[in-house]
Amino acid sequence: MIHQDVAKMHKILILAKRELSAYFFSPMAYVISALFLGLVGIIFLWGLKITFLRVELEPVFHSGAESTLRPLFNVLAYSLVVVVPLLTMRLMAEEMRSGTIETLMTAPVTDTQVILGKFLGALGLYVILLAATVVYFMLIVAFGQPDWGVAAMGYLGMLLLGATYISVGLFASTLTRHQLVAGLIGIALLAFFTAGLYLLVMALPVGAGEVLSKANMITNFADFSRGVFDTRAVVFFVSMTAFFLFISIKVLESRRWR
Repeated sequence: MIHQDVAKMHKILILAKRELSAYFFSPMAYVISALFLGLVGIIFLWGLKITFLRVELEPVFHSGAESTLRPLFNVLAYSLVVVVPLLTMRLMAEEMRSGTIETLMTAPVTDTQVILGKFLGALGLYVILLAATVVYFMLIVAFGQPDWGVAAMGYLGMLLLGATYISVGLFASTLTRHQLVAGLIGIALLAFFTAGLYLLVMALPVGAGEVLSKANMITNFADFSRGVFDTRAVVFFVSMTAFFLFISIKVLESRRWR
């Protein structure tokens, strides 16, 4: 039994490695990654603050500023609504467009292993991009006295949020063979779970609005950016990630019978 589980995990890791390697041969991945890291640098040096639909200037790295990455995390939480779907749009759509999906479907791997492999590959790239932003925290350490606990919680929140975004983007990629369409679907879904739900909460009565606000991804991320560990938010992100991975598997399974 243990041997079978190890063999299954080995296949998932092989698929994840294959997917991660594919990113390094994709010009689009380099462009998107460069834009992402460039945005991080701009925010860090010149500042930008997004509070739902309000945008303000709030430099992170300047004399007299608070030694924290919170403004950076808050802006990235919104920018990833666009960045992540662009990184995940090719995951399944490209397989269907190029016809390699047929080879994948006949290979000795299950649909679950395919989806998890794709997910871990994309998550691996996301972790690399997130790790690259640590240099900005090191600059704050060099010139200030930041709270390491707040930074750790912020990065944990970014990891959980990114994993959820990736699962949504992967689901969108299973719906079509066109990468651009997959990207737009992913952006639309994430926009709904962030800004869209915020607008709905404002329009609904207080009681109903409070319930609906619990499904807002940015609201669940907010405590992490403040350095607070919220088990409810962890359960939310893990559940949302599992849900979108599950329906991605079901969509892929349905293709076997077409």
